Amino acid sequence: MIFPKNKLFKKLLILFSGGLILVGIIAGYVIIRTWGRTVIQIDIHQDKKIIHLSNFAEPPQFAIWLENTVTKELKTVFVTHRVAKGDWEGKANVPVALPQWFMLFKGKKDKGEKPDKGKNSDMAISGATPKADYFSLRVEVEPGSEWICWIEMNLAGDFNDAYPEIDVETLREDEYSNGQPALIFRADVKAVENMKFNPSIVSQSVWNKGIVSVEPVSEGITTAKNVFDDIQISVIKPKPKLIDKTKVQDI
Repeated sequence: MIFPKNKLFKKLLILFSGGLILVGIIAGYVIIRTWGRTVIQIDIHQDKKIIHLSNFAEPPQFAIWLENTVTKELKTVFVTHRVAKGDWEGKANVPVALPQWFMLFKGKKDKGEKPDKGKNSDMAISGATPKADYFSLRVEVEPGSEWICWIEMNLAGDFNDAYPEIDVETLREDEYSNGQPALIFRADVKAVENMKFNPSIVSQSVWNKGIVSVEPVSEGITTAKNVFDDIQISVIKPKPKLIDKTKVQDI
């Protein structure tokens, strides 16, 4: 086949060749962006039936943080906005909601003390309380690193016989309408691609006049155990994308 030898054809050929080179460069860049990267993905499903049965019918407050097993450094991955900002309709802070997270990340700040540098870092990653059935987030970590993933959850107004709104014997009222205490989930995670982990409830956190206690789960805990009825932690490699709109933290 004989191609016409004219300037227009040569220009088109140059443009076409340049386009192929540009596509190749972009493809290489996208692949390089995901090379050697590891992401921990946390997927939570919440039981909306249990939530709607609570006095306020509002989604639970919760916080997720990672603890490095080597350095013991703590990093907040996510915390609901109300807890992070102290947005409690006239009350500056309600530590009873998530006592353990509050003590680790906000307690010292509120007292004017400086947290241990590099140890307890509140990354201020907060967001509106998720109302959908599923909640998902990702955090980028160093491949092969090992972490403890902590999740603390509290559903306000989930009263029961063991944790009533008003104790008929002592006539003491649940001042903050906390109901059943916050529960703490734990999973030991190794950042190896394709590994999966299921956090389990290991304790409950209780705030009492400024003192935080982490205790074994009480026999009086009922519906609170099933508010988060499924939690999956997966270690994945980010998918190659030119523009990644997904919020991924890097710690």
